Amino acid sequence: MIDRRKIKSIYLEQAKKIKSFLLSESSREFLVFLFFVLIASGFWLLQTLNNDFETGFSIPVELTEVPDNVVITSEPVSELKIQVKDKGTALLNYKMGMAFSPLQIDFNAYQPGYRNTVKIPTHQLQKYIQSQLYVSSKITAISPDTVEYIFTTGQSKKVPVRLNASVSAAHQYYISDTICTPDSVLVYAPEEVLRSITEARTEKSSLENLEDTTSQVFKLEGVHGAKFIPDEVNYAFSLDMYTEKSFEIPILGVNFPADKALLTFPSKVKVVFQVGLRDFYKVKPEDFLIVADYDELMLLNSERMKPVITAQPLNVNYVRIVPEEVDFLIKQVDNSTASYD
Repeated sequence: MIDRRKIKSIYLEQAKKIKSFLLSESSREFLVFLFFVLIASGFWLLQTLNNDFETGFSIPVELTEVPDNVVITSEPVSELKIQVKDKGTALLNYKMGMAFSPLQIDFNAYQPGYRNTVKIPTHQLQKYIQSQLYVSSKITAISPDTVEYIFTTGQSKKVPVRLNASVSAAHQYYISDTICTPDSVLVYAPEEVLRSITEARTEKSSLENLEDTTSQVFKLEGVHGAKFIPDEVNYAFSLDMYTEKSFEIPILGVNFPADKALLTFPSKVKVVFQVGLRDFYKVKPEDFLIVADYDELMLLNSERMKPVITAQPLNVNYVRIVPEEVDFLIKQVDNSTASYD
């Protein structure tokens, strides 16, 4: 438990030391010195603020009175950056307490320029900006130098969404399904821009080493003069795990003459492959076809050949034959017992 009497004793002792210091000769000299430092600093600050300086400010921009049938398809200018030159006192006043009112641009006050484009040089807006400044303040620069709006009066079409991303699954996994919601979007743009747009691409990105079903929102890549609605889509990536499976498959001779037959040792080879768990029981031995072509065998200078897989299911991967090579023999057969391919 804290001893309150001890705390009080310490407090009184420290208060006594402070009082003793303030009443001392050295304390009075220090306070006098500090007073003159503050006075000198004040005069220095006033003298400095009386000089000319240049600094930057931001003024919000708002587009008003847009007709109901007009869709702005370009990214609107949200603010203007201005450089102002004036006395330090004036600039300090802007920084400390003066908030700039939004610069409101009446859409109907400017006649469209080339087709569906409105371009307003900022020097036309300078007088509206200047009205918020002191008379002594001078605008030295405005950025951007032109406020541009591209619009359409309702022209639109639906385009498919295309994923512009690198998506990969972790080891032993694969992406079994991809669903985009929505899979198409409306694009608004002037007619000449609209004709050139055939798809909506997502912004470039990457998703690596996925191990579970993943949902990701992608922004659509902007096109100058066009507006996509909605401007983002959701992709769901379903994942499945690979497992290994194998079958014993016979080797089939193809393009053999009627009096010739193929014998291989062994007569069957093992086909080993990877398949997703959800398709494990869907894959059957009859989905695979392993052959040896007569014309190719005739070109060999060996009694060993490599069987070739000519048919396999689409949902299998990393297919291999074990063993890779087999011994073979082409024998003469009676026409009455020959088999035809």
